Amino acid sequence: MSVLSSSSSSSSFVLTCLLIITFHSSNCLAKDTNATRRHRQVSSDYYATSCPQLEQLIGSVTSQRFKEEPVSGPATIRLFFHDCFVEGCDASILISSKPGSKQLAEKYAEDNKDLREEGFETIMKAKALVESKCPGVVSCADILAIAARDFVHLAGGPYYQVKKGRWDGSISMASRVAPNIPRANSTVDQLLKLFGSKGLTAEDLVVLSGAHTIGFAHCRNFVSRLYNYRGTKQPDPAIDPRLLKALTMSCPRYGGNTDIVAPFDVTTPFLFDHAYYGNLEAKLGLLATDQGLFLDPRTKPVVQALAKDKNKFFQAFAAAMEKMGSIGVKRGGKHGEKRKDCSMHIS
Repeated sequence: MSVLSSSSSSSSFVLTCLLIITFHSSNCLAKDTNATRRHRQVSSDYYATSCPQLEQLIGSVTSQRFKEEPVSGPATIRLFFHDCFVEGCDASILISSKPGSKQLAEKYAEDNKDLREEGFETIMKAKALVESKCPGVVSCADILAIAARDFVHLAGGPYYQVKKGRWDGSISMASRVAPNIPRANSTVDQLLKLFGSKGLTAEDLVVLSGAHTIGFAHCRNFVSRLYNYRGTKQPDPAIDPRLLKALTMSCPRYGGNTDIVAPFDVTTPFLFDHAYYGNLEAKLGLLATDQGLFLDPRTKPVVQALAKDKNKFFQAFAAAMEKMGSIGVKRGGKHGEKRKDCSMHIS
């Protein structure tokens, strides 16, 4: 793990900070009292008979996209997070608003404007291929869950079985996004409350935040840390001076290129590993929400444990993704559908 305590690791840090580049986007993430029941609704062999080649079909798309459009990885993982936290894991994030409709779909919400098109395109390509082999069988929600797992693994992370059987949701409303999505400046209290409302624990919060081991964030998501942290008119004291200098050079307080982004993980930004947690210990977290996990006594011990053990992180991440992937699972009937086009409701 890269901890910036030597001259070589310092050089790595400086080199990585130069990765703050013009790159159009990407960040790379009701109380669940029925979690056990919902877990029983999905299974890893759900399509064993109806579409046995499903994972190979999706895998052919994700592996190609990873080579040709690497940003598709963090974009798709983030898409899965944003989908599950609003209305549950039901592909409602993929719906496009109907022409002339006054009601905007989820993807058009202000908090979803940074979601990269590469994530949406990956799911559309995978869906088209799956439909050509198994028409009308596989939901967009399951394709999104499998694709997110594929990209975690392709970037160097764990491979885990994805339970399937989700149906696609029939509701997609932009107005429901803001109360259900973490903000870049959320406090740990706010994060714990939000994750708790989804049936997720403080440990789940820290583990799932580890997805920030890959991906990038726009300057506007962290610029207040650089110049006016929580109204103090001073930088956030919990940010390493070297990182502060690198970020202020690329992210001016006013104006600047709105397409500039910086890596969440300044040491190994393209590798899915546990360096993210070591970065937090070294005051190298990019977002206030990231660094806050190390500062808060309720989450700090988890950060420290994961920073020491990559295998522990991988095991915990796989379990947390399964748990998150079971939020708000839809079945058939009035609340569920299986779309042929992931961007359009059936009716």
